[in-house]
Amino acid sequence: MSYTVRLMCQEDVAQVTEIDQEAFPTQLPAPNYERELRNQLAHYLVAYDTEQTADNAEMQSPPAKNPMGLTSRWKQWFNRNRSSTNADPPAGQFIVGFVGYWIIADEAHIMAIAVREAYRQRGIGELLLISAIDLATELQAHTVTLEVRVSNTSAQSLYTKYRFIEKGIRRGYYTDNQEDGIVMTTPDITLPECQTHFQQLKQTHSSKWGITLYQISR
Repeated sequence: MSYTVRLMCQEDVAQVTEIDQEAFPTQLPAPNYERELRNQLAHYLVAYDTEQTADNAEMQSPPAKNPMGLTSRWKQWFNRNRSSTNADPPAGQFIVGFVGYWIIADEAHIMAIAVREAYRQRGIGELLLISAIDLATELQAHTVTLEVRVSNTSAQSLYTKYRFIEKGIRRGYYTDNQEDGIVMTTPDITLPECQTHFQQLKQTHSSKWGITLYQISR
């Protein structure tokens, strides 16, 4: 299979909302993603299946897991002078996951990261995280912050791999069950040692999943 990451645009709203509702069924209502696209602080990225279309996706069985042959071609999408609402129409692309964050001052705060259930365990969630960190660096953020459920140990392991560290606890942060949220934050992502570590992780991810990662032009 082949996946590409690009900026979210208006035509993606329905699919992103669908993914949000599947991933976070107890957190209703879903965010208003049309409004998020108009928010100058917000930045959203989507991953789509280049071998699938939105029209025929539901009629086919989920593709067999295949770690090879994935391709990410985001170089052309990350032009900081181009707003996400002006992106080229996706022409029926099938969105498999998304990530969104707000940049305030020099901090990128991840609001959500989600992948369709049938497409999980394929490296897409990590690809979205890599994309988010890359774009945050391009947009001159210095740290990336997020909240994660205390019970979501698999996500915590992924974030720890990317040097997120626990900074605190938000008691009863998740309104569906009053579960606590762990606040996790990276060190300064612009530091040379952090960039070296990040590039090594990108290469490891690329080798494992067969994904070719392109540097954002600076």
